[in-house]
Amino acid sequence: MAVTTQPPNFTQSQSLKPLKIGFIGLGMGASQILPQVESLAQFELVAGADVDRGVLNRFHARYPDVRTYLTAEELCADPDLDVVWVATPNQFHAPYSIMAAEHGKHVVSEKPMATSLSEAEQMVQAAERNSVKLLCGHTLGFSPAVRAMRRIIKSGRLGAVKSINVLAYMDWMLAPRTPEEVDFSLGGGVIYRQTPHQLDTVRVLAGGLVTKVSGAVGQWASERPNAHGFYSAYFRFDNDVVATITYNGYGYFMSYELVPWAEERGGVTRATHAERAEIRRGLRQGTRNEGQLKDAHRVGGSEESRSPRQTDETWVPGHLGILLVSCERGDMRHSARGLYVYDEDGQHDEPIAEGSYRPGEVDLLELFEAVRMGQPVYHDGYWGMATLELIQAIVQSSREGEEVGVSRQVLMKERRS
Repeated sequence: MAVTTQPPNFTQSQSLKPLKIGFIGLGMGASQILPQVESLAQFELVAGADVDRGVLNRFHARYPDVRTYLTAEELCADPDLDVVWVATPNQFHAPYSIMAAEHGKHVVSEKPMATSLSEAEQMVQAAERNSVKLLCGHTLGFSPAVRAMRRIIKSGRLGAVKSINVLAYMDWMLAPRTPEEVDFSLGGGVIYRQTPHQLDTVRVLAGGLVTKVSGAVGQWASERPNAHGFYSAYFRFDNDVVATITYNGYGYFMSYELVPWAEERGGVTRATHAERAEIRRGLRQGTRNEGQLKDAHRVGGSEESRSPRQTDETWVPGHLGILLVSCERGDMRHSARGLYVYDEDGQHDEPIAEGSYRPGEVDLLELFEAVRMGQPVYHDGYWGMATLELIQAIVQSSREGEEVGVSRQVLMKERRS
């Protein structure tokens, strides 16, 4: 039995007027989303902005009919734009999202939506004040397998969900990084950049509100002294669901080794164990040119094609990691092209019709249907603020050694017929 995750109004949405979109920031994040913008009839790419003239020139060479700007202010002032996708370093998510909203543009903010709850509140207020949509993406909570799991849970087929466990071992700390990416004070490290994948997923599937958080974070690498490369946390929900999330970004053991269909070369760096060891030595010796390597992964760079993008490849554990959902009468986890569902009759491998995750595709369609078809924004500013609250609760719990209560949690909105 195939599990279908296509949005119900997808065909209808194709006949409506497209939204004109522009990107602030043309780095690796934008490079993952642009293929989906190109492929969707619901969107038209009309503008891009970046402070790096070289990247901007490469973007213009690829899209000669698209307007380019050196500042976010210029792009936001473009009267032709409907939507702004903010793909900048984390510390700029809030100010640029607010700027776009004040110019009457709908906004998609990359995760995390902000680096402080006060900034997140200002983003929500700006969107509401200007009657525009604010969507907080892109995370793996949007992915086909997670949405299929949610549908199975809501169907009651396996009974009520009881526990969710997520475990990821990746090489995030070994990938080329700009200074702000590895500076916790600027929203850097895995605690800000990777928890949203796991937190959004856990919240989508649990069907309740987090009430208590216990967590620990770790900074274990001298070559990345200001960045957390590890976290682990335990959550209690108001409906008695419990959940754990763990992420280790140091690139020694890798999660993909736990699935028999994965190849050795994997993770963020697409490197083997031996190659990751060489990367580690280069970081410690200061011989690795991170600026040059990072530039190669931006739009038009020589390594851009190695970034995650539209693909029909088999699933392997990435930033989300191994996800195991336990219900009253069965369990679920990813298979190579769908879900393994374990129930009273045994194990079933249920393929997902849409195939692999296409970064940003569902985010874009969610925003389009909200603007053009009156559907809710499910991952709205309040949803993003709840995720941010949990990030900060993990850090607080680690610092204080105590369980932390939370108060800004919200449920996922339900789709209107």
